[in-house]
This record gives sequence, structure tokens and C-alpha cells, in this order.
Amino acid sequence: MADTLAYIGLGANLNQPVQQLERAVLALQHIKDTELVQVSGFYGSKPMGPQDQPDYVNAVALLSTRLSADDLLTRLQQIELEQGRQRKDERWGPRTLDLDILLFGDESIQTERLTVPHYGMKVREFVLYPLAELNLSLMLPDGTSLTELLATVPLNGLSRL
Repeated sequence: MADTLAYIGLGANLNQPVQQLERAVLALQHIKDTELVQVSGFYGSKPMGPQDQPDYVNAVALLSTRLSADDLLTRLQQIELEQGRQRKDERWGPRTLDLDILLFGDESIQTERLTVPHYGMKVREFVLYPLAELNLSLMLPDGTSLTELLATVPLNGLSRL
């Protein structure tokens, strides 16, 4: 099976978020049949949804993997749990670590567990700007270019740490 390039969104806003992301990057290096190719810089961003929570630290990592998208998701969720993630029904609530598959090759995936491209990535500055740092010429599976999206999504207080 050929390697697939997968872009992973990283986010945290609890329990020392910068260290959470640093530990997550280390953990990504140890996923079997997967190589960590590159990681964007870390960015500070305002929370989505409820504003009564700390600001987030976000980044995007590029992996080259022989795993299926589903197996990769399982491993990412294990890393979240190892770093104290508690899954609640609260959408956009505070979290120690959030790892999302943003893109998995040029695949479009729609299952109960996984939606790729990530459903919110086209409007989230904390995904698009770190992604641009890794690959400004990126095209999404639907043919949308990253540069087109960047032109429509303001920084909204996003800052490189």
C-alpha cells in the first residue's frame, strides 16, 4: 500500500497547551507505519463557541502514513486519551488536546466516525493559516485552493507564538 499524506489539526487550551502540543508532536512520531514529515509553527487563537474558556494553541502536522484513515483516527484518539482528553457532548468546549484529520490524501470520506476533509476546515483561520505554512499550493479534493480560502477567512486575532 502506498503512503498517504495526511494533514492533522492540533489544538489545546487546557493544562499548558503549548506543552500538550509538543507532547502530541512527539507522539505523532511514534505512530506505526507513519512518518512525521513537518509541523507548522504554533498559533494562538480565540476559542470557537463559548468564549468563557482559555485561548487555544493550534498547529497542523503533515504525516506520511500507510495506515487507513480509520486506523489513523483510532491512533490519534489514543494519543488524545493518553494526554488526558475527556470526551464530552460539549461541542467546542475546552480540551487538553484535539487531533483532527483535516485531509487524507485526496480522499473524501464520510462515515459515522470520520468526515474528511474536516467539515469545518474551510472557515477556520486556526486551520488554514498553519496549513498554508506547510503547503500554500494545496488543493482540496473538491478543487478549492488553499489560497482561495485564505482570501476569504480573516485572521480573527490569530497570532504565531
